[in-house]
Amino acid sequence: VQLQASGGGLVQTGGSLKLACAVTGDSSNNYLMGWFRQTPGKERDFVALITTHGDDTYAPDSEGRFAISRDNFANTVNLQMTSLRAEDTAVYYCAAGRRFRVGSSTDPSRYDYWGQGTLVTVSS
Repeated sequence: VQLQASGGGLVQTGGSLKLACAVTGDSSNNYLMGWFRQTPGKERDFVALITTHGDDTYAPDSEGRFAISRDNFANTVNLQMTSLRAEDTAVYYCAAGRRFRVGSSTDPSRYDYWGQGTLVTVSS
């Protein structure tokens, strides 16, 4: 399974961006899919996830501003981000986790495959 993240860029505070994670090698529906983000010198933080059943979960500061979804036709998982803030600036990574693994779904260690990351810069 390979993941390719795209859609990052420069946006002003209050703006929107849509990130996409293209999955190849298998159907994304077979995996727990998550988005994480990381800034230099910090841990990789959970942003959002969607389960194989379509249930979604968000980090507290993503709730109400971000929306994760699956595009089954394109075999992608998208992250629509709105009302962006300067503190959302980070490299965003998508990840896929095999079913039935033990571990918290918000923990990066739960995931088996990672995309290369896409940079989101929010200017104030």
